[in-house]
Amino acid sequence: MKKILRLLDKINKPKTAYAHCDVPCGVYEPDSMKWAAETVLKLNEKLLDKEWDGKKTLDERNFLIRAIKVKEEYAQICKEQILILWTDYFKPEHLAKHPELHDLVWKATKQCSTVKRTVSIEEAKKLQEMVAKIGKIFLDTKK
Repeated sequence: MKKILRLLDKINKPKTAYAHCDVPCGVYEPDSMKWAAETVLKLNEKLLDKEWDGKKTLDERNFLIRAIKVKEEYAQICKEQILILWTDYFKPEHLAKHPELHDLVWKATKQCSTVKRTVSIEEAKKLQEMVAKIGKIFLDTKK
């Protein structure tokens, strides 16, 4: 049977199947990257709102460590969500319509790394702006 199938493949070569994503269409959304960026901003605000007198209590140290850990986790979630849209959803026709998309995604993923290693409201807001632009482009492609 195997030999017959191989012979048929040589006579009538199978065509390559192409798909633009790993899962059914319509599953993608920009909300996850938006709430992740919002979480990063809120944690930066909480970290910068605290008054540290240099003599941290154990509870204060615990808060500091946990807040930084969660901030970094959500920056990574944001990066992953951006990359999912980039690698699985956006297609060449989206880039043709929005030529700034490639550079925007590249800069936004780099910004996720920046907000991981800093405690800065300004940097977190930059990330939010980039994510909002990507989300707007995403929604435009759904029209």
